[in-house]
Amino acid sequence: MTAIGTIDRPLTRDPLKQAPMSPYATTSEQPHGSATADFITAGAITSRQNRTREMQLIPEALARAHMDDRMREADAERHALRLVAARRMQRRAERVSMRARRALAMAVMH
Repeated sequence: MTAIGTIDRPLTRDPLKQAPMSPYATTSEQPHGSATADFITAGAITSRQNRTREMQLIPEALARAHMDDRMREADAERHALRLVAARRMQRRAERVSMRARRALAMAVMH
């Protein structure tokens, strides 16, 4: 990306002169927080505070994503165990059915 003044490489190192980081960019090709001409100094300060809060919330978001993955894995495991048990019961029922047919055939033959 060749855009001047991105978050990783700001146009200036002074936080008071940087553009505020807003979730709604005016143009789609311009990255969030890039240095634009219409920035407000007070917005830059609150932007840094929001960025800090966002950084602090990253571990929570990662933990939530990790828990979602674990829950999905647990659900898949439970589903697999139920499927194995159902197949085992089906084979057992088939064996019992075959035994009953054989017993009936033997009773009819004698």
